[in-house]
Amino acid sequence: MSEASASDEAFARQVGRARAGDRAALEAVIRAVQPDVHRLALRFLWHPQDAEDATQEVLLRVLAGLAGFRGDSAFRTWVYRVASNTLLSLREQRMEQRAMTFEEFGEDLARGLSDATATTERGPDEALLLEEVKIGCTQGMLLCLDRDHRLAYILGEILELDHREAAEVLGIAPAAFRKRLSRARSRITSFMTAHCGLIDPVNDCRCRRRVAPAIALGRVDPGRLLFASSVEGARSFPRVLAEIRRLEETRRCAALYRSHPDPPPPEGFASWLRGVLDEPPGTSAP
Repeated sequence: MSEASASDEAFARQVGRARAGDRAALEAVIRAVQPDVHRLALRFLWHPQDAEDATQEVLLRVLAGLAGFRGDSAFRTWVYRVASNTLLSLREQRMEQRAMTFEEFGEDLARGLSDATATTERGPDEALLLEEVKIGCTQGMLLCLDRDHRLAYILGEILELDHREAAEVLGIAPAAFRKRLSRARSRITSFMTAHCGLIDPVNDCRCRRRVAPAIALGRVDPGRLLFASSVEGARSFPRVLAEIRRLEETRRCAALYRSHPDPPPPEGFASWLRGVLDEPPGTSAP
């Protein structure tokens, strides 16, 4: 038996114990799926606070529905289905309400670029600001897609679910998912190839030239960064970018999204989870 198969079987047994009411197993299962749910929510909603709130809602639904999970699909697939249905049912969140079309986003990228062209060694603060702009901007491009296409792109290109699993998550036929993903991929790739200096260095837009305008417009707060937290990770990105640019053009965009650092567990997640699990049945979580 391979190490992966053994791990999968061990997790399946843990899910079984959680369904039977084992408190420790239940906590372990929720902790195990939280990163995947949070990653999906953040890519879908952009703002970390909205993603945290959505993640909690998804995990509450997973807890509520766990007893009814019969194993007809992989547990991860079922969790992604719960998460996707939850995200699609949310009212428009703060960044979705401000979302642009691709045309508007392109015009926005072309306006207000600073003349910063220095290539000297960056300090830690500047490295983090560049990382913040890079992640915030590329995440914002996803919001140009409608919810159905955005979700298909995240599942298929960024999280790399195969077409059958992604189709099962969304409750559509694999052929329908492939068409949806193809349309989303085409729109993202066309836009980034034409506008993003990370994907194609001939484009005018560079993260460095976006920093000053982003701060001036209030889109980036240097004192409260939403995405960038690791100076080491930020400084390593030029090496990662060099590898991305070696890929075929159609693969660069998804590789750029996959290069984003995984979000850390939200502050207070552990205490929130313990509080939820300690609640008597039938009561609401704090």
